[in-house]
Amino acid sequence: MSHHSSAIAHDSRVLSPRSHLGSPSAGLAWGLVGVVAFSFTVPFTRIAVAGLDPLFIGCARAVVAACLAAVALVVGGASRPTTRQWLRLAPVSAGVVAGFPILTSLALRDTAAGHSAVVIGLLPAATAVVAVSRTHERPGRRFWVGAALGVIATIAFTVAGHGVPTTPGIADLYLLAAVVLAAVGYAQGGVMARELGSWQTICWALILASPAMLVTTLVVTDGHLPHATAGQWAAFGYLAAISMFLGFFAWYRGLAIGPMTTVSQVQLIQPVLTVVWAILLLGERPTPELVVGGAAVIGCAAFTVRSRVATGPGGAPVSGARTGPVSQVS
Repeated sequence: MSHHSSAIAHDSRVLSPRSHLGSPSAGLAWGLVGVVAFSFTVPFTRIAVAGLDPLFIGCARAVVAACLAAVALVVGGASRPTTRQWLRLAPVSAGVVAGFPILTSLALRDTAAGHSAVVIGLLPAATAVVAVSRTHERPGRRFWVGAALGVIATIAFTVAGHGVPTTPGIADLYLLAAVVLAAVGYAQGGVMARELGSWQTICWALILASPAMLVTTLVVTDGHLPHATAGQWAAFGYLAAISMFLGFFAWYRGLAIGPMTTVSQVQLIQPVLTVVWAILLLGERPTPELVVGGAAVIGCAAFTVRSRVATGPGGAPVSGARTGPVSQVS
């Protein structure tokens, strides 16, 4: 067998994804772009649920995003996933297309955005745990210490910015379930992005979930467009086009470049960004506690992402056999 045979070429692309997709610093940069896009999700969801049914928001935003995805797939000439890849896309659809949007919308109907951010602050650590179970990545002790400190700092920062969290209730169960489903969807999506491509992964996941999301939307609305203010519809539009669609282009690209466990920790700064937008756009005044807490969260994120991550054979952070060709993340 020659050195340039297709079998060897295919293997090298599977076992050395970083050289093929980009450097670790590029992964962090793309992850940060995704986090910036996601940082508006909680406040805009809070705005939208003031006039729109939360189940409608969670499902209809996926329907709108699926329409955008269909256009992107046709224009981009994306190859259709194999049967096995469709099955492996199911956790992505269940986690980030259906589970997280619907559950957070239901929670934000009854709880404040700040309180929600406390629970959602567990997401980076949860994503890292799922990523370890799905890949060959083995972060060292420094990583887990930094991740734990990041969770503590994020909760403290959010409490400093929004007050003491309320008594746990059904909304917290919604949020915890949303975190678990999102963590699975993020990690599995990062794995699939190495095969299908970053934007292709979220597009196909949206297409896969679209029948169920469309039926639920029609049932909730009884076939009639809900009444809401222009601001509430604008918030819904952001959730559909950015939070549910374009933001994942960057986020899955970053996770695919990896290491996935490291890139996931960039999301620690999401609550900080959310407060920054509130200060700049809504005129909220920063407090010394917010400044100190924000610096602590950013410091924990920086400490964690600089940790070394052990990988599997050939330097591959992904485990398991591959089905079908591995395409470049794009």
